[in-house]
Amino acid sequence: MIINFSVQNFGSIKDTQTLSFEADKSTHLEDTYVANVGKLRILKLALIYGANASGKTTILKALNFLRALVLEPALKKTDELDFNPFLFDPESPAQHSKIAIEFVHNSIKYAYEVEFVRKAIVAEVLNFYNPNKANIYKRKTNLPNQFTEISFGNKISSTTAFEKHLEANTLWNNTVLGGFLKTNINFKELQEVVDWFKDHLKPLIDTRTLLEEFVTLKISENEILKSEIVPILKKADFNISDIIIEENEEKIPDGLMEFLNRQAIKQNDTFKELDENGKFKSVKIEFEHTVNNRKYTLPLACESEGTRRYYGFSGLLSILIGRTAIFSIDELENSLHPDLYLHFLLSFLLNAKSSQIIATTHHRELLDNKDIFRNDAIWFTQKQESCSTELYSLADFDSAVVRNTTNILNAYKSGKLSGTPNLSDPFIDVKL
Repeated sequence: MIINFSVQNFGSIKDTQTLSFEADKSTHLEDTYVANVGKLRILKLALIYGANASGKTTILKALNFLRALVLEPALKKTDELDFNPFLFDPESPAQHSKIAIEFVHNSIKYAYEVEFVRKAIVAEVLNFYNPNKANIYKRKTNLPNQFTEISFGNKISSTTAFEKHLEANTLWNNTVLGGFLKTNINFKELQEVVDWFKDHLKPLIDTRTLLEEFVTLKISENEILKSEIVPILKKADFNISDIIIEENEEKIPDGLMEFLNRQAIKQNDTFKELDENGKFKSVKIEFEHTVNNRKYTLPLACESEGTRRYYGFSGLLSILIGRTAIFSIDELENSLHPDLYLHFLLSFLLNAKSSQIIATTHHRELLDNKDIFRNDAIWFTQKQESCSTELYSLADFDSAVVRNTTNILNAYKSGKLSGTPNLSDPFIDVKL
């Protein structure tokens, strides 16, 4: 589980901003929101509110960028990292960017920090607490020579041969963890951290993510069971009694491969397999609806956007409840009725034990019911005069601003908590 996550000089974020999952002293909704991990009390949910262009999504993108930095290391030292520093002042574009994260995996706390520019990883450090703080490795980059230098902590057992091999595989634009993925050597401490990024920290889900394809694939691979998905859909009042998935092989239309070649489509293993076999696998998905004791099937494409979205969310719930996973979701309420939105969150909070959701949202009505949210799980982003992002929690306000009797929804709508757009009048002077 994530304990906290910090970002500096990344996208709209200029100065260091930290999202913390450590629960405050409040015991409100303790059993619903808080997971006890050793001596830590860690929240399962963080909801980020804020105006458009205030930096909500940037928080999620930074976390997703860190995941890719670890798991998808560049293959060539000439490849640049895919991000922008803060661009709205003359100094930030030339300064280093930083991302840091603390998390718990297999009862051990890890602290990882990486400093970078577009061309290279500048510095990197990984510590763990077992139970006391100890360094696993430190890395610095000789930028003029484009060379990585790695030193291991004195409590870590490694050989000179391994260290040299790891340095050789860690290009100046790779993290050490990414370089480790290119080796064929077993190293427990690094493998544990890589496994956490791969198995627990999931890719960003945005409004364009085709969740139904992801869930269908997982059902086909038996990683998610239909017997888990159908009851979730039934509880969401979709009247769905079964999911029917058919896989067929079909012939590739004449001229398609030639067209893809002309378009310079990257020829990966999938492309080569299609070219050799002349066939592709198609998947047909239908939902079975039971109406007046009679069964009817409806293709997925004929279902509403909300039904398709929640079919994807039902797969997420299955994963979140059945194992430890962390999902970041942009605009959680997209295509969902407000009641269904709350139903999803409550289903997650009441059933998941050690999973987490970080989500951006504009669903303000949740703030009108203190029986379903904790102050430390509510976050806001505010665009400052410099156009940089400020991130803060509802729990950060003192009692002069937020009391136990304060109506949080009204306070937010009135601008008392900031995080809302500063709009001008709606009249537009159009000269015809």
